[in-house]
Amino acid sequence: MPDRCGEPGTRYHLIRYVGLAGAVALAVAANLGGALPEPPAAGWAVFTSGTGALSVLAWAGGTGAMTWAWWSAQHGVPSVRWALTTVGLWVVPLLVAPPLGSRDVYSYACQGWILRDGGDPYAGVTGQGCPWVDAVAPLWRDTPAPYGPLFVWLAGLAVAVGAGLTGALLALRLTAVAGLVLVAVALPGLAARCGLPAGRALWLTVGCPVVLIHLVSGAHNDALMVGLLVTALWVIAAGSARQSGGGTGRAGAGTGGVGGVSVAAVAGGLLLGLAVAVKATALVVVPFAAVLAVAGPRRPAALVRAGALVVAGVVGAVAATTALSGLGLGWVAGLARSGDSRQWISPPTAVGLLIDYLGRLVGVRLDAIGAVRAVGLALLAGFLVWLWWRVWRGGGPLTGWRGPDSRAVPVADSVGPPQTWDRGTVVFGAGLALAATVLAAPVVYPWYLSWPLALLAAAAYRTGWFLLPVAVAGFLVLPDGSGVAALTKAPGTVAMCALIVVLVVRAVRSARRPGAS
Repeated sequence: MPDRCGEPGTRYHLIRYVGLAGAVALAVAANLGGALPEPPAAGWAVFTSGTGALSVLAWAGGTGAMTWAWWSAQHGVPSVRWALTTVGLWVVPLLVAPPLGSRDVYSYACQGWILRDGGDPYAGVTGQGCPWVDAVAPLWRDTPAPYGPLFVWLAGLAVAVGAGLTGALLALRLTAVAGLVLVAVALPGLAARCGLPAGRALWLTVGCPVVLIHLVSGAHNDALMVGLLVTALWVIAAGSARQSGGGTGRAGAGTGGVGGVSVAAVAGGLLLGLAVAVKATALVVVPFAAVLAVAGPRRPAALVRAGALVVAGVVGAVAATTALSGLGLGWVAGLARSGDSRQWISPPTAVGLLIDYLGRLVGVRLDAIGAVRAVGLALLAGFLVWLWWRVWRGGGPLTGWRGPDSRAVPVADSVGPPQTWDRGTVVFGAGLALAATVLAAPVVYPWYLSWPLALLAAAAYRTGWFLLPVAVAGFLVLPDGSGVAALTKAPGTVAMCALIVVLVVRAVRSARRPGAS
């Protein structure tokens, strides 16, 4: 593919090696002031701590270089092979460096140690004998683990295999890489079902700095959840496409038959259940997966059949991992404690903080955060129901949101008029559902943006509107996990609330335009 100078490959060589230089700089930042188990020596802390000059410069330069490289190729890459080779080069420095941007991996290690020791990882890590408890962020030491039984069991396996903190961290990091391998395998096929280039979808996801910094270096379990989720939707989409004749418009013309689509729906449900057993967030996608599993025209009976198969797989996987791990449902209680942190990156929390600030100006002490968060979750529930209904009805305004080139695939209806069925719109709707879940969450961390990223990359023609927030998020956490949001609480709160107002006004104006539905 020629670049702007007319020389094939020159531009993409620049993108590859600028990004690699950024990854090396980030590895330097991790060694100087990353999320190390012990703080650096006092005499050098001003230069090498997570907020020290040298580590911050290396972090800012590395993040900036990787973000520029990723953004520069957002509209397409020469090939899937080029994307995978480039990302592979970028991953190597991050794999061998200390964790960046979060201390959560130490929480994982302690939870795994407690499980191997016969304790209860859902009772917090303090006082249970974990030798690495001092490396866990103080905010989370007494918090029950909010992770599903599959991931906690994998954390225990990592501790057993690692035979020490360094080995456990490496095993947890490789678990995250395994999740990204699942993405690399499944996402090209899912993007193809949505009518979009595989290489672009892959690049936007696994080449994203937030993914590489937080899911690889930080070893967050979101990588495994996203990998299982993408694989589940790919399996379901492939099964329903075979049943409908590969999108040719002849329902049942494919070679898969009813049995084939049933197997795909159950298998996809099992994979989705495993994703839920890592993080409960994956539950948001289940209703959309049920729609995706419908092979023919949009009939309620077909939805019930397909949905029952998907849900059976989800329930079976969660039940099996819960029983085999012996952990029970303690992780459900941990979900309620995930909002202990108060940061303006979460829109509901930002609104609550602003109300509290305004109350103080007039001498009234308020605590509006809890109430605003509850309103945010109620609005999320309503939006998810509306979104699912629009997807089931054929997309409506969603086809316009996807981009000007989005188009439905016709499916014959032997009884009534021809229907339209667009798998890309279903996947796009699932991505929007995850994005809305992030926005309405009580607390938002940069790596949460990886949840919708893969699905939107596979299904959206327009990219800038969701890539820009992801790019900005890469700069919101310092090398040692200190949040920029905590350092800019008041101005950040005002800025976030102003942004909310602007977006709401634009949304209302758009809805009032002629032809809007």
